[in-house]
Amino acid sequence: MFAPNLPNGLTMLRILLVPVLVVALLDETPNGDLMAAIVFALASATDAMDGYIARARNAITSFGKLMDPIADKLLIIAALVALVSLDRLAAWVAMVIIARELTVTITRMQANQQGVVIAANWWGKSKTIVQVAAIFFLIAVGEPAPAWVDGLVYGAVVITIVSGIDYFFGLRRVLREAEARREVAPTAKPTGS
Repeated sequence: MFAPNLPNGLTMLRILLVPVLVVALLDETPNGDLMAAIVFALASATDAMDGYIARARNAITSFGKLMDPIADKLLIIAALVALVSLDRLAAWVAMVIIARELTVTITRMQANQQGVVIAANWWGKSKTIVQVAAIFFLIAVGEPAPAWVDGLVYGAVVITIVSGIDYFFGLRRVLREAEARREVAPTAKPTGS
């Protein structure tokens, strides 16, 4: 299942950095926020790099298709939960983002099992960039967060909701098109004597 290549190695690195991020955030050591910000930035960079490298090198694997989105969600969810526990982020903000991420990931996996591929679009990519920026600055700036960081967090919530709505409308359309193709496809006639 695990094909040893650079994109899959980056995905595994991202997963391994999740507990490091949580410990750096929650452990009250000197410069913990700085270390957590660096770890989060590094892990987020692996997210951008692994997909690009996999496509450029034609190294897309079943492992990567499954684990890349899981690694992304683990990173975001772990950071959000840690920030809520530190009272740097309102719990409702984290819940909106987590609910959207889990719902989209589960429905995307179910669609893939039916042979329907829903590619990430502009809204999804923008959502990821804004979420990563908001989380990074919540970690790096510390308490109390300036107004511009709060604005970035609320922007992340808005784009998360909009991208989720866009995803589900797109999913509905793609599933309808797939169903129409199945209905139009000629059925095999039984051969016999």
